Amino acid sequence: MKTLSPQERINIVLNHQEADRIPIQDHPWGTTVERWHREGLPESQTPDDYFGFEMREFGFDASLQLPEEKIEETDEYTLVRNRDGALVKNWKHATSTPGWVDFLIKDRSSWEEYKSRLTMNSSRVDWGKELARCNKAREQGFWVRLVAAIGYDRVQTIVGSERLLMAMIEDPDWVKDMFSTVAELVINVAEEMMARGFQFDGVLFCEDMGYRNALLFSPALYRELAMPCDRRLCDFFKAKGLKVMLHSCGNVMELVPYLIEAGFDCLEPLEVKAGMDLIKLKKDYGDRLAFMGGIDVRKMADPNPEVMEEEIRTKITVAKQGGGYIFHSDHSVPDNVSLEQYEKCIELVHRYGKY
Repeated sequence: MKTLSPQERINIVLNHQEADRIPIQDHPWGTTVERWHREGLPESQTPDDYFGFEMREFGFDASLQLPEEKIEETDEYTLVRNRDGALVKNWKHATSTPGWVDFLIKDRSSWEEYKSRLTMNSSRVDWGKELARCNKAREQGFWVRLVAAIGYDRVQTIVGSERLLMAMIEDPDWVKDMFSTVAELVINVAEEMMARGFQFDGVLFCEDMGYRNALLFSPALYRELAMPCDRRLCDFFKAKGLKVMLHSCGNVMELVPYLIEAGFDCLEPLEVKAGMDLIKLKKDYGDRLAFMGGIDVRKMADPNPEVMEEEIRTKITVAKQGGGYIFHSDHSVPDNVSLEQYEKCIELVHRYGKY
């Protein structure tokens, strides 16, 4: 078989066919990259280049586009009023989820006041820089995807998780309106990007709907409130010939049949510590859904290299069968994984991921 480009390889695999090997993609933390540079990763190289990651990602400003304001700064953190008007605490010396302190939008009335700001305008994309980067990625043969947060994941950053979860029960029409407004923005921005020359192979939607042990809300609520917008988004992008991927953290096992019904082509990252089981998913749904991830980052960091090899061997040799699997960690690579350990990981992926 001839050497395939990343674009060719990923397209083959997402069509549930076997390529030359499984594709490789991952996302190390910023602090992980800093560690790897200290351990020998050339300063001139990113992990994407060094390890041969096969996707290139593009986004846009999906915020309310309010002015950002620094409220407080200490040696440990910054407190910022972000472009959605939310008050957010970010830690300086650690990679973690931000601390959500307060929100501008607290009810339907304040939503109506600011809703019109979630519409397409030309300032949402850095047209010159990003289009040039996209064209270069395509020339180099990478698989290019648009990335956007949608549904619950996006709206909870505007109104807060607790408020949104309560509204899903007490004011579902408001939730539907928020989800629909976000979906409309994504479609309109993507349409303009493609009209101006961006060429995508796929799209990744970020919609975290699980926690460690279960879903954040019931499958029935997903079907009623989120699924109509998800289906609309899938239909729009698939009509353009794009593959549609979903990033949903936590345990979303119960949602998988609904995600297939909505039209998603691939699910990631399959968090092992939350109970996501790559081998079971492959067995139950592998003919209808591709998978990306499911390799336990805790085992990457184990001092015994045999632990990581067993993780990769047992999972990849099953998941790769018939295509439909892309290597990725089960979330993102933390800074307790050394450069040497991750180099070994990628070596093993190449060994066991060959067809």
